[in-house]
Amino acid sequence: MPAIPPPPVRVFVELWWAGLVVGALISVVTAPVGVSGAVFLLPVQLSLFGVPSPAVTPTNLLYNVVAGPGALWRYRQDGALGGPLTRRLVLGTVPGVVIGAVIRVFALPSPTVFRLLIATLLVPIGVWLCARTVRRRPPSQQTDAHAEPSGRAVSGLALVVGIIGGVYGIGGGSLLGPILVGRGMPVGRVAPAALASTFVTSLVGAATFALLSLVGPGDVAPDWGLGLACGLGGLVGGYLGARLQPRLPEAMLRLTLGTLAVALGTLYAAQTLR
Repeated sequence: MPAIPPPPVRVFVELWWAGLVVGALISVVTAPVGVSGAVFLLPVQLSLFGVPSPAVTPTNLLYNVVAGPGALWRYRQDGALGGPLTRRLVLGTVPGVVIGAVIRVFALPSPTVFRLLIATLLVPIGVWLCARTVRRRPPSQQTDAHAEPSGRAVSGLALVVGIIGGVYGIGGGSLLGPILVGRGMPVGRVAPAALASTFVTSLVGAATFALLSLVGPGDVAPDWGLGLACGLGGLVGGYLGARLQPRLPEAMLRLTLGTLAVALGTLYAAQTLR
């Protein structure tokens, strides 16, 4: 006799709990360095949960919207949220994420192209993170104000990263965080600003995708159930990660993130070539 498939309600509950756990685990590791967990949630959506493309992108943005307040609330309690850096990142990435969402729906709907895009983004970021961590610098150079980019450069970079983030579904702040830290800014200053930028741009991006779903082809609307489940897990994990930031070895976190990014990017590049 053929196997009887599980009832739809049971499948939904299992996916909900899986999304909750995955969102919490990812966010508790990424929040301390200001990186959105959506960077690593997207491949999980494609491979484990089978979310269709391009619906994975707005689902990622929905995750950021739900999960973001957890870490931001903790950083606000510590007095680390706010300042000119946060304003520059938000003002640059918001228009960029709208442009990226339009590009994602109308120019990059193919899953093959999307997997190649994942690879070309994750591999360089992963290698860069590992290289910056391994190459030790004197403590006096790690927060050298002369090495920091100017306000205009930060705004321009935020716009470009916002476009990429809109296409990739990560809000933009996740790419800005490691770049700015590599330019000499301390993690304690960059992480709250990057997560705030990710939250605001994800909110704008999710709304943009909701509107585009009315006129765009294919599965453009987010997977609401999965996005909310992962987001609730990320809400708890992000708060815990932000709270643990002063106690966690930063080098270990960056090497872990960089290695995971390279591994995931390589995997999708191999799948695209096959």
